[in-house]
This record gives sequence, structure tokens and C-alpha cells, in this order.
Amino acid sequence: MGTTVDWPEAAAVGTTPYDYEEAMPCEKVNVKELGAQFLPPLYSLVFGAGLLGNVVVLVILTKYKRLRIVTNIYLFNLAISDLLFLFTLPFWIHYVAWNEWVFGHRICKFLSGLYYLGLYSEIFFIILLTIDRYLAIVHAVFALRTRTITFGMATSIFTWGLAGLAALPEFIFHESQEDFGKPVCSPLYPENEENTWKHFLVLRMNILGLALPLLVMAVCYSGIIKTLLRCPSKKKYKAIRLIFVIMVVFFIFWTPYNLVLLLSVFQTTFFETDCEKSKQLDLAMLVTEVIAYSHCCVNPVIYAFVGEKFQKHLRHFFYRHVAIYLGKYIPFLPKEKLERASSISPSTGEQELSIVF
Repeated sequence: MGTTVDWPEAAAVGTTPYDYEEAMPCEKVNVKELGAQFLPPLYSLVFGAGLLGNVVVLVILTKYKRLRIVTNIYLFNLAISDLLFLFTLPFWIHYVAWNEWVFGHRICKFLSGLYYLGLYSEIFFIILLTIDRYLAIVHAVFALRTRTITFGMATSIFTWGLAGLAALPEFIFHESQEDFGKPVCSPLYPENEENTWKHFLVLRMNILGLALPLLVMAVCYSGIIKTLLRCPSKKKYKAIRLIFVIMVVFFIFWTPYNLVLLLSVFQTTFFETDCEKSKQLDLAMLVTEVIAYSHCCVNPVIYAFVGEKFQKHLRHFFYRHVAIYLGKYIPFLPKEKLERASSISPSTGEQELSIVF
């Protein structure tokens, strides 16, 4: 197995203490110990923050019955994607901390596929949200006819199918196996095809997970900005700033990870095999993977919480279901003010939760 980029990549780093080449073995015990020390608390933080944010999105969308809007159908599915991904994290936290897989063959295969299903569906629904914004702003008349509930449901089902297809190799190849006397959860490729599959899967990640969404964002948001600049709305500059934030955040979170992933798998192609460089790449993988997967915590903030109407629903929900409950046990909270705020419901005449504009 070695310390080649398995799944999840950072969890697999250092599972075996050596990379066996034709020359001397490359000892990577320090990288493995570093991962076991720092990854569990970092992924626990990602799990907690991501779970809270995405559950809040689901609660607000379902409670206030706003799934009649295409944008919010995509938002709902994006939150589900993030939660699928987050569901697997406790298992990988245990895996990294104890350096052995104790959950068996079927759980290994299922969670491996589920992990990538959540990852790719998250990226694909971000692409759908970007295209949805583009249609709503640049081709408003066309969007009025096409952005129906049926269209939103059909495109969502199609997107889940694509994500399942992209994650299919993980469902097929990952399994629990023995490595240096310890059970591990890692891919087992057909003989003589290991390098081919590794190269294919890393190119899959770089194309679907970075190049495609950045290309869609560049095309769609450039069209949106041109349209907004011709619009007399006073809010256009705020909207344009937020567009740049969305693109920059996605670029910062995902580009380092994808580049390190590419270098790790093709390291013998890009530079001569060197133990020290291999260790540095493994360390870089630990850092960049945590950054990339933290994006699921940022999604609710960027795509939901920044909307003014969503914030109104969130405040109403907080006052009505959280603050009043806490007011029973915390005496200094102004109960009358909380009751008055909770009784004021958000406007029911709104047609759509404002996501960006």
C-alpha cells in the first residue's frame, strides 16, 4: 500500500511506515504520528461546525416551506451533500487516531463511496447554483419559463446520478484488508492497473472538482457582473463583491488540495523520487485536505446565511424556538422582548429566499 494517495488521502498518509522503492525504504512514521495527533481535533471541529450550519439550512428551508423555488431546491440538496460527507468523518477520525480500521469490509466500502458521493454532489450542486444565478439574472425571461419545480427536481436527480457515477470507483475498489498486520481501509485495484487507476482518479478529481466549477463560475459570474453593471440597483456593488468572495473562497479552499493531490500521484513524473520531497508532499496533503473539506462549513454561510430573507427566517426561528426556551432558565434575558419578537413572523408574501441578490 505505501503512503500513496488513498482515501481519504490524509487519513491514509503514513498508514504504512515505509514507501518501498528500488532503493532504500522511505520512513514516514513522523508524518503518520503528526496526522494522528492533529487531524482528529481538526476534523472534529469541521464535523461540529458543518453539522450545525447545514442542519440549520435544512430546518429553515423545510419549516418555512420554501422548496417551491428552484434555487432553494438546490440549496436543500447542497446541505444534504455536505451532511453525507460529514456523516463519514467520525469513522475517519477514529481511523486516523488509532491507525487501524475496525469497522469491517462492508462499512469500509460503503463509507468510502458515501464520502466521495457527498464530495462530488457538493461540487455539482455549487455548479447548479451558479448556473441558476446566471439564468435568473442574465436570461430572466427565459428563466421564468424554465426554472420550475419540475425542472429543479429533475436536474437534482440527474446531479445525484452523476455524483454516484463519479464515486463509483470508490464503491467498487475500497475494502478492508491487512497491511503489516493491521486492518486498513484502502483501495485494491486490479493487478497491473494500479497506476492507471490512480492517475485516472486524481485527474477525475482535478477536472470535476476544480477545473469544471472554476470554468463555470468564470463564465457565469462574468455574465452576471456585466448585467449588474447595466442595472441601476444600489445593491449591485454588494452583489458583485459577494460574487468575487464566492469565487475566491472556492479557489483558496480547493486549489491547493488538488495541486498537491496531482503532485503526489505524479511525483515520479514531475521530479525524481526523493524521500524528503515525498514527506513534504504527505505533510502538504494533511494541511490542504483539511482546508478543502472545511468548505462544507462555509457553504451554509455563503449560499444561505448571507441572504437577507434567510436571515429574517433564522432570527424568527431563533427567537421562537431557542431564545424563549433559554429565557425560562436564564433570568436576565428580556422575556417580554423575546415573546414579542417570536410573535412577528416573516413575510409570507416573499417568493424566494434571497441567496445573493
